[in-house]
Amino acid sequence: MLPCKCYREGKRYVEERQKQDTQKLLLRIAIFLLIFSALWWLFVREKTVRLDPKAVPRAVVARGDLAADEKNTIDIFRAVSSSVVFITSVELRRDFFSLNIYEIPRGTGSGFVWDINGRIVTNFHVIGDASRVEVTLADNSKWKAVVVGTAPDKDLAVLQISAPADKLKPIPVGESRNLMVGQKVFAIGNPFGLDQTMTTGIVSALGREITAVTGRTIEGVIQTDAAINPGNSGGPLLDSASRLIGVNTAIYSPTGASAGIGFAVPVEVVNRVIPQIIKHGRVIRPGIGVSIADDRIAERLGIEGVLIIKVQPGSTAESAGLRGTYRSRGDIILGDIIIGVNGQGISDTDDLLNAFERYTVGDTVELEINRDKQRMSISLRLEALTPE
Repeated sequence: MLPCKCYREGKRYVEERQKQDTQKLLLRIAIFLLIFSALWWLFVREKTVRLDPKAVPRAVVARGDLAADEKNTIDIFRAVSSSVVFITSVELRRDFFSLNIYEIPRGTGSGFVWDINGRIVTNFHVIGDASRVEVTLADNSKWKAVVVGTAPDKDLAVLQISAPADKLKPIPVGESRNLMVGQKVFAIGNPFGLDQTMTTGIVSALGREITAVTGRTIEGVIQTDAAINPGNSGGPLLDSASRLIGVNTAIYSPTGASAGIGFAVPVEVVNRVIPQIIKHGRVIRPGIGVSIADDRIAERLGIEGVLIIKVQPGSTAESAGLRGTYRSRGDIILGDIIIGVNGQGISDTDDLLNAFERYTVGDTVELEINRDKQRMSISLRLEALTPE
């Protein structure tokens, strides 16, 4: 009897498990059907319901007139964009093994038409090391350019192309000395090689200083938040009257792209330097005819100011009685130390050169000097410095 009882209980157990498995299977099927139904409702039926064969485009709402500010921006671009050019610089390289010479693109930049004689203004750093330069005008015509001259201390350069006068539209020149922070400005250039790009912003600050590729300080620089990116260099910064107020030169950015801090060389510097380059191929710098000590030497000697090492014979410095450094009985006798120009303090060579550049050859300035620890003033005329 015992085996029979165990058999019956085993059979009931198996039947019970089969019943449970069947219920679980039915539950899974029900859940699957429920999910499938929901998906069908969302992706099939809903789409079917939204289709409308009678659908037509919406009626266009009349825009009305443009805002005055928008009209002004459009007018500025139309007025000046044809004056802006795209500059491509190429460098020649020689293959080490085959000795073949080949060209590699060095970079791109911007510039603008200065006059109908084909002179183009750009940054020095755009074309500084180039073996060949090509200028593309607004009509997409390409022209071989030659370098007329450069002013590396101001990061400016002048190119010449042989385009006919009817293709050249000189940019209107304005002024920057009366700019105000908050004033609206516009930049046109070729950021990342995208030609004829316009950005807008304001004057963020005035009187900034940046360092040129030569290490010299460029003073009075305009700071703007108009988007300036690589390729904008050499392009114009404009005011709301479509006039040139600066040349876009540098950006401050941890990534190399626009971070809302751009700098432009003021137009007063441009309008003073460019004619000199066109006339002489270089900038005629005013000076007094002296050789000065390196700032590091002056610093080691504890000198505050600019130490004169040598006075050139026949110079205005010699005529004014300035003294250079000399040796006497084995001792070095320091020359005059320039500490001021027309009331402006001078602490290093950069200060002195920038002070002189505010004047022209022939102007008379008052030098403040230290001589044998005695302070005195000497008047003298600025003369043209010979090229180094």
